[in-house]
Amino acid sequence: MTSPQQPQPQPQPQPQPGAPGTGAQPMPPAAPVPAPGPAPTAGPMPPASPELSTPPPLSTSFERGDPHAQGGPASPAAEEPGTMLLQAQAQPQSQPQPAPVKEAGTMMLQAQPPAGGHPEPRPLAAHGPGTQGKEGGTMMLTVPAPPQAQPQLPQQPPQPPQAPAPQPPQQQPVSANWQAGNVGYVSPIPVRPTHLGHALAAEWTKIRSVRSTIWTLGVMVVLIVGIGLLTATAMSGHTVSPRISFGFFSVMLGTLCIIPLGVLVISSEYGTGLIRTTMTVCPSRARVLAAKSIVFFLLAFVITTLATTVVSLAMAGMVGGREPTISEWLRCTVGAGLYVSMLGLLAMAVGSLLRHSAGAISAMFGVVLLPMLLAVFMLGASSLQWLAKGLITYSVPNSLATLYGIPFLGTDGGPEGWTPLWILTGVAAVALAAAFAVQERRDV
Repeated sequence: MTSPQQPQPQPQPQPQPGAPGTGAQPMPPAAPVPAPGPAPTAGPMPPASPELSTPPPLSTSFERGDPHAQGGPASPAAEEPGTMLLQAQAQPQSQPQPAPVKEAGTMMLQAQPPAGGHPEPRPLAAHGPGTQGKEGGTMMLTVPAPPQAQPQLPQQPPQPPQAPAPQPPQQQPVSANWQAGNVGYVSPIPVRPTHLGHALAAEWTKIRSVRSTIWTLGVMVVLIVGIGLLTATAMSGHTVSPRISFGFFSVMLGTLCIIPLGVLVISSEYGTGLIRTTMTVCPSRARVLAAKSIVFFLLAFVITTLATTVVSLAMAGMVGGREPTISEWLRCTVGAGLYVSMLGLLAMAVGSLLRHSAGAISAMFGVVLLPMLLAVFMLGASSLQWLAKGLITYSVPNSLATLYGIPFLGTDGGPEGWTPLWILTGVAAVALAAAFAVQERRDV
């Protein structure tokens, strides 16, 4: 490395192998640098004088210690003033070599093993004059020696693996909410197992919050009560046995309203796609259908029973004739309410099977009205008299008239008393069983 004040030296040809010594090509007027061993060197530079105000020029040269060339003469090299000497000293093998004379401005690279045999890194330090025996301006780079190998302890024979001691089973902490997991979030909504009561509450909310329920039930109540009062007014002054039997006409018209409502309870959800949300919230399809059946049946029974009770009371007070018995009172009020509600439950089962509002309503009107109409046309043919009588006897209008004690064809061979209600209950049960089976197998 040259000083900034000196020009860049030109590269010199390298010496041939086997030459007496190797060294840097001298630069013009070089300062003599001492060399280790008996090799002759140039005269040393004069020591730095404290009286001089300028620092002595640095000497730059590189000399590599060669153990084969220690006894031979070194090639004389004249160094220029202002050069720096980098000298690597090899470790003495047999005899300690005399330490080279250090001059001011000399930087040496020396590998020294640390005391104790363990490597101890030392930072690069610039020593001033009189610091730890180093001459002024001397810089030392210390390379730590490699660490000594540690003695290996004798290996112990491997021990056979021991079976872990059985630990008592620990219960996993149950998170407060399915959303919590391991994140630590706790939902403010309480988590509790669902049951049929939750489905009933949901279906009650839906059936009372839609307009079709209010309009259909409202029209049914108006028809039953209104037509019943008109009939009682028209029959006042006449004798009828029993008095409350003519309330059949108003209930017959009320069935025309309960059938569409039963179909719309479930088919409207298929039409709007709300059934997917319902099944997502409550995956148990049987529970959903059971909740719809219970809510609709109870609602229809309560409304119909109240309306028929009002009509029966009006008939008993305005129409003359025989006083009805307790059984006749129950059949004309509770029995009529049960029959109409069971007919609406049958309509709901048909709506669940067909999943189409218009188709299910048309099918139910055909079941209610078609047998009576066909029987009217068959009465003219003598060969079909038995079929016409059978259709009239088990039709829905004749079954309602039987509950009120005024069957169309009399009591000869037909159902009496509560029998029409049990027949309709069996038909509705079969239709509901089919709806439950289909609901579990078909997709929404």
